[in-house]
Amino acid sequence: MPHIDYFFSTVSPFTYLAGQRLEEIAARHGAIITYKPLDIGAVFARTGGTPMKDRHPNRLAYRLQEMRRQAAKAAMPITLKPAFWPVNGAPAAYAIIAAQNEGGGDLGKLAHAILRACWAEDKDISQDAVIRDCLVSAGYDTGVADRGLFTAAGVYEANLEEAIARGVFGAPFYITETDERFWGQDRLDDLDLHLAGAI
Repeated sequence: MPHIDYFFSTVSPFTYLAGQRLEEIAARHGAIITYKPLDIGAVFARTGGTPMKDRHPNRLAYRLQEMRRQAAKAAMPITLKPAFWPVNGAPAAYAIIAAQNEGGGDLGKLAHAILRACWAEDKDISQDAVIRDCLVSAGYDTGVADRGLFTAAGVYEANLEEAIARGVFGAPFYITETDERFWGQDRLDDLDLHLAGAI
């Protein structure tokens, strides 16, 4: 059975713009997804990426245009400059990890709800109330995050180390069980073709 390790950031606009296409692709090919949220700032720092605050204005301007175009292509709403961004994405990541460990809901829906809260709904995803609303919307008990907090914090750190060891340098990032790597929501079609045996 195909397997996809999904490395992503709860604060990444391009992870948001992936929508739930990964889940649709996985369902089509009978693939299992393991969700691995991580600290994208730490990934950049360790793999040669440039933090937003240090990027040239030309790159920042292009990023906003690309976000707008990708959102239009995906027919998804987006706020190019959210009210609560930059934001600490760790609490939301812990909730996703805890929910994955406990089970009982729709993990893809939870991850997307958190990303949508940041990038389309102007909500502060570092706040417990926002995270709890996302948990409930995806079919989880609101106590999941509290019960799994300490374990999730350790997994979050481990996800970063695993990501670096396996060649991750951005988000979203998809790695198959055969070590085929796909970076960016705009490579989901390629992942789909790969799982179909076409590339």
